[in-house]
Amino acid sequence: MSRWDTRALRRCALGLFACLAAASAPGQTPAPDAKALERGARLIGFCANCHGANGNSTAPEIPNLAGQNPAYLDEQMRRFIDGRRKDPFMSGLIKAMSPAERADAVAYLAAQTMQPSAPPAPAAQVAEGRAYYGKVCFRCHGEQARGDATVPRLAGQQPGYVVKSLKRYRDGTGERLEPVMAANTKMMSDAQIQAVAAYVASLR
Repeated sequence: MSRWDTRALRRCALGLFACLAAASAPGQTPAPDAKALERGARLIGFCANCHGANGNSTAPEIPNLAGQNPAYLDEQMRRFIDGRRKDPFMSGLIKAMSPAERADAVAYLAAQTMQPSAPPAPAAQVAEGRAYYGKVCFRCHGEQARGDATVPRLAGQQPGYVVKSLKRYRDGTGERLEPVMAANTKMMSDAQIQAVAAYVASLR
């Protein structure tokens, strides 16, 4: 092999390495496509009746979707479609969407800024929730309660929704079977649940 060939191969290898490194760099995600966001904004117009404008709910027991992790949102849609989550209205609405439409809706919601509407909880209750969260919940949901691809963001979430969800996990009354959540909520008192909900709702 000639010297020129060797140099050319080396440049190609270095270029490929640089591309792979850039693609795998942590914390770097491509900016949402503007057209996808426009389509998503139109698609979720009907969702605003329950989840609020731009995915920010004003009802205590209806979750905020704005700023939620996109992979998590996509997975929850899949669960409504295949029956792992059960709600006739939500299932029917999501099943009527094509895969491309679901992707656009997810992109739009994930790109929105969460704007919590819940009134501030008493400082003592928030402090109690912070202490409990720092012992248990942070292991999955993260220190700032922002979750990841498979774990939902709780920061800024509607406290009423968090309370309802935690009680369902604790009491085994919901259709969502999550062994880890069931185990970690089994011994929680109502007061502890209220405190954790107040704490995560206070995060931004």
